[in-house]
Amino acid sequence: MQTFPSPAKLNLFLHVVGRREDGYHLLQTVFRFLDFSDQLGFVLRNDSVIKLHTPIPGVPEENDLCVRAAKLLQQKSHQSFGVEIFLEKRIPMGGGLGGGSSDAATTLLVLNRLWGLNWTRAHLMELGLELGADVPVFIYGENAFAEGVGEKLSAIALPPAWYLVLTPPVHVSTGQIFSSRELTRNTNPIKIPPFSIWQGRNDLAPVVCQMYPVVARCLEWLKQLSNTTLVAMSGSGACVFAEFANELSAQNALRQLPDGMSGFVAKGLACHPLRNF
Repeated sequence: MQTFPSPAKLNLFLHVVGRREDGYHLLQTVFRFLDFSDQLGFVLRNDSVIKLHTPIPGVPEENDLCVRAAKLLQQKSHQSFGVEIFLEKRIPMGGGLGGGSSDAATTLLVLNRLWGLNWTRAHLMELGLELGADVPVFIYGENAFAEGVGEKLSAIALPPAWYLVLTPPVHVSTGQIFSSRELTRNTNPIKIPPFSIWQGRNDLAPVVCQMYPVVARCLEWLKQLSNTTLVAMSGSGACVFAEFANELSAQNALRQLPDGMSGFVAKGLACHPLRNF
C-alpha cells in the first residue's frame, strides 16, 4: 500500500468582499501549503465497495470527506472499482487548516490514477468544488490567490517562510461564523498584481475572537513575539499563526509557549507535494 500526503493550508489573509444571491460569500484570499500533513493510503478493490478503515471518532463514515470524494468520483465516472482507504489524521479538525478538503483532494487525485480515469486537473477541480470551496486549491497544486467562493485561482510565488501554528482546543463552525450579523462583508477588493499579503487581514477573526476568547488570547500572544512578519488566523479558525523568516525563530517561539497553549512549527511549501502526480 502506497501512502500519500494531504497537506494543511494557511490563509495568509482572507477578505469577505460581498455575498451572492444564493448566500455564498465572495472572498479574496491567499492559500499557502504547509509541510504538515495527514497521510492517506489506498488499496484497489475489484468490486464497487468503498471502505474507510480508520474512521474519525464522532464522524460517521458516510460524512467523511475521503469517502464522499471516492463515492462522487465513482458515481460521475461510471466505473465499478472500489477502494480501501486508510487515513492517518494529524491536521486538527475545525481549525481552518483545510484538513478535510485536503484529504478529499488527495483522494480524487490518487483514485483518478488508481482507477485509470485520466481526468484532467481542471475536471477534478470542478468535481472537488461539489465537496467544498477549499477542495479545488489542493487539486490545483499551487500556492494561490483565490477569488469567488475560493475556486477562481491564480498561482502565486511566495517567499520561503516558517510558521508557528497554534491550535486552540475549540472546533469552530464555519457556517456559524459566516452567518454572523457581526461579519463585515464589504471589504474593498484588491487586484493581483500588485498587492501586499502583509497588509491584509482575516475578516472572520473579529467574529471568531468574540465567540471564542481562547482564540483571541492565542492571537494576542503571537502578536507580542519578535521577528514575526505576519500574525493572523487561518480560514474561519480556530488555528492562528505567526510567520518567521527561518526555522530557528519559529522553534524559539514554540519553546516560549505558555502552559495551556499548544501548537507546531511547519515550513511553508513552494507547491503541493502532489503537484506533479
